[in-house]
Amino acid sequence: MNNQFEGRSFLKEIDYTPTELAYLIDFASHLKTLKAHHIPHPYLQGKNIALLFEKTSTRTRSAFTVAANDLGANPEFLGKDDIQFGTKESVVDTAKVLGSMYDGIEFRGFKQSTVEDLATYSGVPVWNGLTDEWHPTQILADFLTLKEHFGHLKGLTLAYVGDGRNNMANSLLVAGAMLGINIAIGAPVALQPAPAVVALAQQYAQAAGSTVVITADPQQAVTQADALYTDVWVSMGEQVDYGERIKQLLPFQINTALLAATGKSSTIVMHCLPALHDLKTQLGAKLGEQYGMTAFEITDDVFQSKQAVVFEEAGNRMPAIKAVMAATLGNLFIPTVDCKINPNAVRTKKISFP
Repeated sequence: MNNQFEGRSFLKEIDYTPTELAYLIDFASHLKTLKAHHIPHPYLQGKNIALLFEKTSTRTRSAFTVAANDLGANPEFLGKDDIQFGTKESVVDTAKVLGSMYDGIEFRGFKQSTVEDLATYSGVPVWNGLTDEWHPTQILADFLTLKEHFGHLKGLTLAYVGDGRNNMANSLLVAGAMLGINIAIGAPVALQPAPAVVALAQQYAQAAGSTVVITADPQQAVTQADALYTDVWVSMGEQVDYGERIKQLLPFQINTALLAATGKSSTIVMHCLPALHDLKTQLGAKLGEQYGMTAFEITDDVFQSKQAVVFEEAGNRMPAIKAVMAATLGNLFIPTVDCKINPNAVRTKKISFP
């Protein structure tokens, strides 16, 4: 059958069906295995990829660059100071120009409308590397990590605690509900997800047989959670009173007490990074001195514990992103190793989609 992903953009989780999201997670696992066994998989041989970054990045930029190289593509980084994007040239005009030269475009920035316009006017697949509203490639990495750890997704319970209005909370809530994961968001009332996002998640949860809980009680949020998830308390570019935000969210800090409140010894801890788990960064040291704290959204002892899977999660950004790029832009085949003839020889055949 034809590749049902071909030519499509990935701008937010609901662009795809639950079945398609599940497929991408499994495809990411497959690609991770191929790389671990040094089996070439150049699905994007000769393709050119534009990487647009309004916001700085470590994991997203690295993951897209390495994934593109592994797939045989040529990535080109374009930072906010490299092009006229949104200043002297409109998003629409930029999209048309880039679409005439590149085969695919990644965008990491602020407005969701920007990545939507890029997809509308470029004529090539566009992938959302993060906006203020959604973070779909991070979610694929997160759920790949969960599936690697537990062997399944449906029926798991994930609790997110912290700023419940940010892109991570939105994406975890909606995509988790789509995949049958029970999702709890623990946040102060003023920082809980928008009603429209909650309603969307509830609609998917009803279809998948999962539950959605929004609560201002951190202990209630984490009860029986298989995974605890948090993010920074102040998002990039957000202008807030740090002191007020800390006061609001300190009860939702992931620490040994909150971890114990899950009632499970098998609970894992997740964070999309970067994390203010100590004072070894300029920002951490500044805030620590100002507010008399040694950590913020997660304490260092939990962050460094065996229950934390944050670096496995970070590493999974690459195969997750690779899966999206290959599925939407690649000429897919299944690499196989012919051990009888040559252990390094790779034969190929077309991949099939359900």
